[in-house]
Amino acid sequence: MHSVIPRLVELQRVDHQVAALRAELDTFPKRIQEADAQLASAKAAVASAKDAQAHDITERKKIEFDVQQWKDRAKKYRDQSGAVKTNEAYKALQHEIANAEAEMAAAEDRQLASMVAGEDAERRVRKAEADLRESETAVNAERKRIQVLHGEKKKLLDAAMAERAKALEPVPEEFRILYDRIAKRHNGTAVAEAREGQCRGCGMRVLPHIAEELRREDNEEVFRCESCGLILYTLEPIVPPAPSSSDAANPVQPNS
Repeated sequence: MHSVIPRLVELQRVDHQVAALRAELDTFPKRIQEADAQLASAKAAVASAKDAQAHDITERKKIEFDVQQWKDRAKKYRDQSGAVKTNEAYKALQHEIANAEAEMAAAEDRQLASMVAGEDAERRVRKAEADLRESETAVNAERKRIQVLHGEKKKLLDAAMAERAKALEPVPEEFRILYDRIAKRHNGTAVAEAREGQCRGCGMRVLPHIAEELRREDNEEVFRCESCGLILYTLEPIVPPAPSSSDAANPVQPNS
């Protein structure tokens, strides 16, 4: 196996670590946005509950005005009934009084329903405000947790980048270029193990003579998978040659 291969394997290990840390760091802004969205939703719920409560209060005031209006009208008709001169006028006033009292009773029913609705609206406001306080506490805690995690992952990334520079230093320029070119085409992977006659990058067959060359300690040639193009290496042990028939017939005798 070419002497540069172990260095490329180490470089790839560090690069995968760097990529994983960067991917995790990239999730933090979204996680903060999600926490902020949760808080915004809780604030919107409070605003909506208060708007509904304000609307109920306005409607209740209108109903209270209607009740008082019909009450005043009924009183006015009763006051007028004592001064009428004819039965027809008296009956007409009694009819108006009955109508006013009926309208007043209907308005009072609406007033009662409005008061019940107002109590419900007040409960919804209190519930929304309590939910908002919980959300604020949870979001503030999540923000702090994300900031701590971000700082920790950033330190790990800085350390990994320093480790990458150290791993890259002994790699000759031509192999750096080859490694980068292949890695760009394969999502950060440039080197794959050849094991049991297969490229572990794509699963395709590795020719036997290539597998044999990869196992040779004195090999200084770089081999790539014919299917995916990844640089191949192997961790399989060197297989010692089988003894010849003459060796078997004439074993070496130990020194006496």
